[in-house]
Amino acid sequence: MEFTPRTKQILSIMLKENQTMSVQNLAEQVGVSKRTVQRELEYMGSSLKSYDITFMSKTGVGIWLEGSQEEKDRLFSDITNGDSYDVSNREDRRKRLILEILKDKGLKKLFYYSSKFKVSEATVSGDLEAIEEWLNRYDLSVVRKPGSGIAVEGSEGSYRRAIRAFINENIDTKMLHDAYENEEDHSGVCDGLQQSNIGQILNDDILKRVVNCIIGMNDARVMSLTENSYIGLVIHITIAINRILKNEIMEADAGWNHEMPRDEEYILAERIVQELEEEFEIEIPPVEVSYICLHIKGAKHEKIQWNGQKTLELENRELQQLVNEMIDTFDEQNGFLLKQDEEFIQGLLAHLQPTFIRILHGMQISNPVLEDIKKDYHDTFVKCKKVAEVLGSWIGKEVPEAEIGFLTVHFGAAMVRLEGKSENIRQVHMGVVCSSGIGISRLMSTKLEKAFKDRVVITTYGKKDITPYIAGKVDFFVSSIPMDPMDTPAVFVNPLLNEEDMEQVRKMVYSYERMPQKHKEENEFTVELEEINLVAAQVNAVIKYMEFFKVDNYITFEELLIAIGEKLSPYRDRGEMIQEDIRKREKIASQIFAEFGFALLHTRTKGVVRPSFTVCMTKDLQPFQDSYFKGIQVVFIMLLPVDENLKINSEILGYISSILIEDYQFMDTVLTGDKEKIRSALSVHLKKFFSKYISRI
Repeated sequence: MEFTPRTKQILSIMLKENQTMSVQNLAEQVGVSKRTVQRELEYMGSSLKSYDITFMSKTGVGIWLEGSQEEKDRLFSDITNGDSYDVSNREDRRKRLILEILKDKGLKKLFYYSSKFKVSEATVSGDLEAIEEWLNRYDLSVVRKPGSGIAVEGSEGSYRRAIRAFINENIDTKMLHDAYENEEDHSGVCDGLQQSNIGQILNDDILKRVVNCIIGMNDARVMSLTENSYIGLVIHITIAINRILKNEIMEADAGWNHEMPRDEEYILAERIVQELEEEFEIEIPPVEVSYICLHIKGAKHEKIQWNGQKTLELENRELQQLVNEMIDTFDEQNGFLLKQDEEFIQGLLAHLQPTFIRILHGMQISNPVLEDIKKDYHDTFVKCKKVAEVLGSWIGKEVPEAEIGFLTVHFGAAMVRLEGKSENIRQVHMGVVCSSGIGISRLMSTKLEKAFKDRVVITTYGKKDITPYIAGKVDFFVSSIPMDPMDTPAVFVNPLLNEEDMEQVRKMVYSYERMPQKHKEENEFTVELEEINLVAAQVNAVIKYMEFFKVDNYITFEELLIAIGEKLSPYRDRGEMIQEDIRKREKIASQIFAEFGFALLHTRTKGVVRPSFTVCMTKDLQPFQDSYFKGIQVVFIMLLPVDENLKINSEILGYISSILIEDYQFMDTVLTGDKEKIRSALSVHLKKFFSKYISRI
């Protein structure tokens, strides 16, 4: 059965909800009117004929899908693996046409594109006229050859700039949200790209093998790239490999300076090329090493440090002179004070390193918050235009607006710090939110705590924990997931908190530091006492009832679930609830973290009445042998009861989860397999948590 894109979207939502829902709720999630959804639902029964699934609808109750979980999984797989291309979406079709031309710019007849995009040759011809303006921006032109077809002409440099610009304009990094949320590494990028509209045009096999090559290298400089830069590198390489496999000649421009210094980035590019040559059994032209090297040099990183070495033949002294000139141009009156801001100077130096590369070689960079920066920091942006003129004269090329936007962020943050030194400011209460309050929110809060230190008080929450009482205590929320509208402001961010996200948070912190404290109710002291007593009781329960048990080295995941259910509850029905809830959570995304050497099975379940922390190892304390466990040595089980104390329970277990990652000594204690030593170490950490919690209140 061929599903329409909207039918796929509706079915996907219903399968994920897996329960009765209202048509209005479904319409809101799809983003269309209730009437539009109702029209689609009229044909749902016939759409599902190929599956043993029945569409059910009852007035006053809602709609749902009835069928076995196996059939639902099969349907979900079918609708998510297919291409969601909508032939009637002209904008999407033209974007695909641009990428198809860039991916394979060889001679093609109109019939090739009309067949690929399921439209007439006349429509393709009209689309070509529409996209020519975009291609012309990068000195590329569409050439029509009667009887032969069409082709794209232009230099290799122009061609590469067009590819990079297209990636920056069209790759939506939100598609990777779930991959980062659940996998906590870059390995989800392949699935994210394949399921995106852009990814559907790329060769799946080449894409997957390229990602595996890059991840397999495990190089910190690549794995610390921001999402945009990482995805850009992957697509750049995928398209290049596709061209090489088709024997397309790739030559450097006549003026191309291929004599690049053999520095760290160049050596890394050579390693990448070597891995790709072995994987695809091809010979990659030397010029490709230079292009990959340029991509790495011009990429933005989540973590970047200035090492004082030469940058484009500019000695550190000369670079410092440039920075001083930029500062004086920005604000001559406050220039002296800005030059004393070490954080600003080091940040600007680190930023300039890849900026030089990008501007010199005409490499595009995406700045998704440029319009917000121009609006919210108008005066700073105008001053940074003059700063950009100084930078441009040093480089010999004009500085694009996107780059000026990033300069505005650096200079704006420095001015905020400068102003803050002469103002009365207070601590800001920030709430960090993810789906459970245990996983990614802990990583986010750690990064925020390091960035803002004692300027903020941070509390992590699950989405369901947000009550009016919580919202009343918090100045604003930082959330990695959509939240219901509320009076308390929220900043929606990528779980990795990239530079743009951090700047949004900085603006909020700066604003609330200068606002009066939220009004406290007269009975707040009584509420705080009750909260302290509750936290003390829950912490005590986690320590007192901590479990430790051993299993056979060759146990399977399903057998482990049975063992967990039996160990953690004497009641069969509750044990089965625990098994099923962990199983459901594992299906969403694996909780086996080979890179950390452990599994963290955490979920909310009616199978327990108190928060629990359990450690499971093999009988001889060696790694689990079943391949599903990826060679880990220990399984941690954290269970949250479904009750009114979700917020506090989540915070306690979330604190423990951060220990597992950050405290190597605790992990060493766990690996001894001594239950009482583990309990003692856990007690020490939770004592610190309790003290910190009380001081915060």
